[in-house]
Amino acid sequence: MRLDTVLSTYVNYRKALGERFRTNAQILKSFCRTIGGETEIENIQSEQVRVFLNGTGPVTASWHIRFNALEGFYRYATSHGIVRTSPMPTVKQERPEPFVPYIYTHEELRRLLAATLSYQKNRGHLEPYMVQTLLLTLYGAGLRVSEALSLRMVDVDLQHAVLTIHDSKFFTSRLVPIGTQLNEKLLQYATRRREAGHAQNADAPFFVKRNGQSVSIWNMEDAFQLIREKAGICRTDGASYQPRLHDFRYPNLNKIQTFFKDA
Repeated sequence: MRLDTVLSTYVNYRKALGERFRTNAQILKSFCRTIGGETEIENIQSEQVRVFLNGTGPVTASWHIRFNALEGFYRYATSHGIVRTSPMPTVKQERPEPFVPYIYTHEELRRLLAATLSYQKNRGHLEPYMVQTLLLTLYGAGLRVSEALSLRMVDVDLQHAVLTIHDSKFFTSRLVPIGTQLNEKLLQYATRRREAGHAQNADAPFFVKRNGQSVSIWNMEDAFQLIREKAGICRTDGASYQPRLHDFRYPNLNKIQTFFKDA
């Protein structure tokens, strides 16, 4: 059977079980493109699987995510008699050291916030004040980047200082109360957003680009790298990775209120 046919059947099977199966489905589609969808699944060799798993860079946690996706697929294929043997590696790569969150000091946070207003050499598609407000929201509300970027107008209740988060990492929704200072910052951003002429309907994204379109996580990751470099912030603990946008979720909780009062 063709690889693309078996993959499609498998993805539909997992979704029929009630799973969202988004990440694994994307990995399997990537595997299909790499190998070639017209390839007979029985002809796929272990070396082809190994090359796909390893990619072109160093081994990271994503290797294990790809491995688990393919392992589930080949377990399905062998148990249904579609292939006789699995080409999956018999030995897993060692997991890399886990990320250690970087805890920004108040002084570093102020430098980052200042850098949001000056990091662009030319007028970019992200409005600096929006970027600054988003960083404050990540820090003050403890949101994941994807959660903040998914906020719609209806989800931001500034009258009662509450954010509604839908379908978070574990497919649940929750209400997130926010402090007075952060609420004031969001009110100021909402006013500027309205004055810029962006859509005010309930389903419109709250954080938007200059053109009113939604902001992707890749937009923010790219911007934050420039902002961090502009602010001169880097790790000095020997880690092979630099402070991340995601690390805004790990503030010193006892000092959040102090920071906003002084901001």
